[in-house]
Amino acid sequence: MRTIGLIGGMSWYSSAEYYKAINAEVQRRLGGHHSAKLILYSVDFDEIRACQLAEDWAGAGRLLADAGRRLERAGADVVLIGTNLMHKVADDVEAAVDVPLLHIADAVGEAAATAGHRTLGVIGSRWVMAEPFYADRLARHGIGTVVPSEADQEMVDRVVFDELTRGIVSDGSRTEYVRVLEELRAKGADAVVLACTEIELLVKPSDSPLPLIDSMRTHALRAADLALAGVGGQA
Repeated sequence: MRTIGLIGGMSWYSSAEYYKAINAEVQRRLGGHHSAKLILYSVDFDEIRACQLAEDWAGAGRLLADAGRRLERAGADVVLIGTNLMHKVADDVEAAVDVPLLHIADAVGEAAATAGHRTLGVIGSRWVMAEPFYADRLARHGIGTVVPSEADQEMVDRVVFDELTRGIVSDGSRTEYVRVLEELRAKGADAVVLACTEIELLVKPSDSPLPLIDSMRTHALRAADLALAGVGGQA
């Protein structure tokens, strides 16, 4: 079994879900007392958030690159960044390590294509929705994207950082998110990616008018695939 290195803490709420999802999948596949070989480097999110607000992406890249190097030195065979937004600096992390980086948008794009989706609605932090780094990665898998209006992008982003990354789950915010999902369907989306790893805490498949791709869970399951490749007949 390969060892997974997870750069977490962005926020720790979703990192806990990553840990559970990866271990549950490994145990489901191998049975018994099996669990994942996993190393977690959890950053102080306040430092990362300060870089985001200052749009100091170079500084954020240095912080995450250092985390990646520490994971590799500790024995990680593959590295994950446990957040969508900070894949904005994925190239910095990838350049800092000699082991593969499993990009979250590649995992999402592969899952969307396998399910037969062609146009994803994207909801997440404002940079993920407004900038091309995420949509461009999905396009490599033949997946188009649509995003909310600028006003709704502001609302979605506010809920992520003022509520979800602080562990607050609000019925009122869920209602607003579902409204946005309806509007994404009207724009041509045939599914929606929850492109912030905390949104799965707020919006469930039963709430949504469209199929949902949970980026955190999709990323975690793809990590389990890589960890178990060749183990006990695993593909």
